[in-house]
Amino acid sequence: MIYKDGRTWLDAPHKRVLLFGMSGLGKTHLANLLRGEGDWFHYSIDYRIGTRYMGEYIADNAKAHAMTVPFLRDLLLSDSIYIGSNITFDNLAPVSTYLGKPGDPARGGLSYAEYTRRQEQFRHGEISALNDTPYFIKRAETLYGYQHFVCDTGGSICEWVDPGDPNDPLLSMLAQNTLMIWIKGDEAHTAELIRRFDKAPKPMSYQPQFLDRMWHQFLSEHKLEESQVDPDTFIRWTYRRALEHRQPLYAQMAEWGVTVSADDVAKISTSSDFEQLVARVLDQR
Repeated sequence: MIYKDGRTWLDAPHKRVLLFGMSGLGKTHLANLLRGEGDWFHYSIDYRIGTRYMGEYIADNAKAHAMTVPFLRDLLLSDSIYIGSNITFDNLAPVSTYLGKPGDPARGGLSYAEYTRRQEQFRHGEISALNDTPYFIKRAETLYGYQHFVCDTGGSICEWVDPGDPNDPLLSMLAQNTLMIWIKGDEAHTAELIRRFDKAPKPMSYQPQFLDRMWHQFLSEHKLEESQVDPDTFIRWTYRRALEHRQPLYAQMAEWGVTVSADDVAKISTSSDFEQLVARVLDQR
């Protein structure tokens, strides 16, 4: 690790961290807090995906829908209107909306083939955005003068790596450039995440093999054809299983760095609180 103990971390003139774990446990909240104090550059992986790697896909999808409306079609063809996505750190809805959900078209579903095509676009985008981390570390310091750097990753980071392989190229690169920090939830957090997701299910990205297994298992268990699937029912059903699938992967990834509890993260109110928490877990490792 790039910081061998708490003192090395506290004394470091340039602190570089990467936050990972399930969405909803405080990664973006913590990154926003650090950025708000002025010394930390916030690199959002999801924002980078939506603006650099999937922006054109998202805009073209919106234009394709607009082209089905004669009034809007005429305006688009005459360059009288512009359609784009308004992605921000706090509003990444254009990305998840584009990913979509598979199932009945009458209920907003995509064909499974189209759904997996978009999943593959996202996989490529996320890996590319993660590989951009060293570039943004340098850019944050040389261009903007930031002393510290926080990489705010998406929940699906664990899907594209083999944390049990000490030579995994993506994890090796990230560990050489940042202190990787797992924000770990407990059973109560998991239950709350499921409750929130059931209330407002949103598209996610999954490892292709896991997704294919879930899709065919769902069809078989419910005796459905693809066009009969309720998209929200499927992603709710899959989400619970995704939590179980990802937890051991996160735990293995934590061997590349340190672990902090979601409860401890929730108590952080200043960058100093964060730095002291990291120093403690480094010394306890």
